Amino acid sequence: METSELLSYLTEENLAMLLEKYRSLGPFPGIFLTFMKSFIPPLPTIVIISVNAAVYGLWLGFLYSWIGIVSGCVVTFLLVKKLGSHRYLERWAQKPKVQKALLWARRHAFSYVFVLSLFPVGPFVMINMAAGLVRMKLRSFLIAVALGKAVMVLSVSYIGYDLKRFIEHPFQLVYVVLFIVLSLMISKRIEKRFV
Repeated sequence: METSELLSYLTEENLAMLLEKYRSLGPFPGIFLTFMKSFIPPLPTIVIISVNAAVYGLWLGFLYSWIGIVSGCVVTFLLVKKLGSHRYLERWAQKPKVQKALLWARRHAFSYVFVLSLFPVGPFVMINMAAGLVRMKLRSFLIAVALGKAVMVLSVSYIGYDLKRFIEHPFQLVYVVLFIVLSLMISKRIEKRFV
């Protein structure tokens, strides 16, 4: 299929039909696709979360995306923590740059996971692997990733839910940025309490 054919297919009517088919499958695709992001890094996080918000609505789209992405992060973390003594992972962890990153991650584990979870793009798999390799406590990891991903998923869902408004009024993105900054400040307080 050529680009011109693809673009001609993407009419408002056809997109509405595709979104309705997606919605008819229930919450499974919304949760499953964000879950798989932890195992297939090239999946476009922003697109998946935005589509979930457009299909299921802001709050259900947020919830399904958040459940999927946090579940994927926790499974990856637990797998690496369990298999941390595997020969391949030990060899990878001995590289100088990885050693330096792991040392920093040990010292700042909660902040490391929380702050990097705020970004909708990035090496999610590596963040989860590093947290597992440094033997971060499951409770601390779960709190950090759940809060960080909640902020990120809510921000992307909010934009994806009403994308047209943000295209017409881009200055409204300031509210999203303020929300993220406020979340960073709150996370520092939570970190002092739980770590």
